[in-house]
Amino acid sequence: MTLTTPNLATDPTPGRKAKRSARAARVAEAASAGVAVLLTKIVLLGVIDALGLYALFALAAAGSWLVFGLVLAATALINWIYFRRGGLPAKYLTPGIVFLLIFQIFAIAYSGYIAFTNYGSGHNSTKDDAVAALLQSAQTRAPHSPEYPLTVLDRNGTLSFLVTAANGQAEAGDARTPLHPVTGATRDAAGQATGLPGYTTLNLSQMLDRQDEITGLSVPIGSDPAQGMLRTPDGTKAFVYTSTLKYDAAAGTMTDTRTGVVYSDTGKGAFTAPDGKQLLPGWQINVGLDNFVRAFTNQAIRGPLLGVTAWTFVFALVSVASTFVLGLFLAVVFNDWRMRGRKWYRAAMILPYAFPGFLSALVWAGLMNPQFGFINQVLLGGANVPWLTDPFLAKVSILIVNLWLGFPYMFLVCTGALQSIPGELQEAARMDGASAWATFRLIKFPLLLVSIAPLLIASFAYNFNNFNLIYMLTNGGPTDPNAAINVGSTDILISMVYKIAFVGANRDYGLASAFSIIIFVIVAVISAIGFRQTKALEELN
Repeated sequence: MTLTTPNLATDPTPGRKAKRSARAARVAEAASAGVAVLLTKIVLLGVIDALGLYALFALAAAGSWLVFGLVLAATALINWIYFRRGGLPAKYLTPGIVFLLIFQIFAIAYSGYIAFTNYGSGHNSTKDDAVAALLQSAQTRAPHSPEYPLTVLDRNGTLSFLVTAANGQAEAGDARTPLHPVTGATRDAAGQATGLPGYTTLNLSQMLDRQDEITGLSVPIGSDPAQGMLRTPDGTKAFVYTSTLKYDAAAGTMTDTRTGVVYSDTGKGAFTAPDGKQLLPGWQINVGLDNFVRAFTNQAIRGPLLGVTAWTFVFALVSVASTFVLGLFLAVVFNDWRMRGRKWYRAAMILPYAFPGFLSALVWAGLMNPQFGFINQVLLGGANVPWLTDPFLAKVSILIVNLWLGFPYMFLVCTGALQSIPGELQEAARMDGASAWATFRLIKFPLLLVSIAPLLIASFAYNFNNFNLIYMLTNGGPTDPNAAINVGSTDILISMVYKIAFVGANRDYGLASAFSIIIFVIVAVISAIGFRQTKALEELN
């Protein structure tokens, strides 16, 4: 028998073939993954660039050149980060930084800017818009206005009037374009213009669907507003309307032609009469520290503000103290005492924390209803206790509900903190003859505060701005009828800010933003002091 030795160069063993195949597969998989990552990067950057390009066109059209430059620089920087080689940390950090800038820094900066303006109801646009709105709101039908046969046209969602003048000339215009002669109009048997090339003539059904838009449309008759506007009451005929206000751009005044009163631009963001009466809408201007000055010097605002601030501190402090005491008590009980079914009791204790807070507040509002609530009708045998309508009881109700909502959180964190304390310390204290109370007071509680104190500060800050509970349970009520601002007996600072900014006819965003800055300063100062004081506890470790 002849033995032959295989040539490894030409006849590799099966093991080497498998290794080579596996290596080739890994290379192919890595290449495929690299291509997929590259395509994903290109698609995502394409979306970002498309949004950036759209924003640039919109900002350029609006003339916001500062923001235009910031968006352009940010878009270019993002493309440079992701297309250059290396810089892996920057690629991971960029999305978070972008969202931080948009949703945190920008929101804070914009709120700070609004706090130094008079932005609010009646002061939310430019002076030119205010002048146009005033002239339009003061329009009345001219006594001897001719009647114009009217056809309502639409082009790309913009309504236009097509009328037939007394001389038979067809004229058209819209809210921005004064009435002007047109050619090529289609006419009916009576010679009335009924259509125009490039426009859609609205039928009766379409006019009914857009009735408010049609009756609210004013088409200038000429370039001078004094010539009047063309308006329609029914979409079939138009009349000339003139304004009872006359604007003098050179003098910066608005004159009421019926009374002769002259309203001047006094720098307050509205045309103001000599007796102080203002014509609204006005326009947005910078007012400096006026909102802050009003908050602390105007008694009609300062009184409610001080009352709400005091209640906010009481609410936050009592909420933190009560939830901490109850949570700590239950944590000690379930940690030190042996009982049957302890894990089920623990599970039951955290159920209030498992349900959404706003939903729980709504349930409690139903339970505390004076006429139909479960508490009055069942537990109290048909009593009529005004839990949510009496100023004092409403505050007590809020504290009770917040205790029910908050103690499970404190129970969880205190349980974890107690279980992290070494058992040898308790054994040593017991051997030294210390009582259970002395062991808890002198050993466990100080060590517990090391980890719990920062959470107590965070809980205070949360309750200081606990908008959901106040809004869902009492909506800040009962309302104080004597307050100059929209505020109730149970409003805290954040709910008061919400009402000033978004509830009622007189919404004052500037004042609300000033209050927001005050809240931020208060919480920041208290948190800084609290964290500074907790440093002394670190020595216990």
